[in-house]
Amino acid sequence: MPPRPAVPDDAAHLVEVRRLALAFPGAEERVSHGRVTFRARLIFAVFSGMTKATPSAPVRQYPRSVLVKVDPAEHAALSQDPRFYVPAYYGPAGWLGLDLDAAPVDWQEVAELLDMSYREVAGPRLVARLDAEGSPAGR
Repeated sequence: MPPRPAVPDDAAHLVEVRRLALAFPGAEERVSHGRVTFRARLIFAVFSGMTKATPSAPVRQYPRSVLVKVDPAEHAALSQDPRFYVPAYYGPAGWLGLDLDAAPVDWQEVAELLDMSYREVAGPRLVARLDAEGSPAGR
């Protein structure tokens, strides 16, 4: 039996993240460690609850969030936004989490974050294909 995700498969936020993420060239969905992941060669997005990774703050759970690998040039600016957090385990590798419960979700912004993350990990062939076909963030 395949592993089951920690969130219901029909959760409204997951449905929308899935719609956006699977529109990227070569993207596929897998469950890993109880979390729904989206990958194209490597993982470019994770949907599920995570904990914040800061030694000075109490551990906080984010039950509905999307994790993305952020362009290093954008990391500092995004980190200043209170909707974003540094996720446990992923944070040291340049990932940020967007708490989807912190404010009304701007799905265009989520699409742009997924695009940035995809470009960070997908490799030159898939990025060239993305540029040729058009990004879900631009549709």
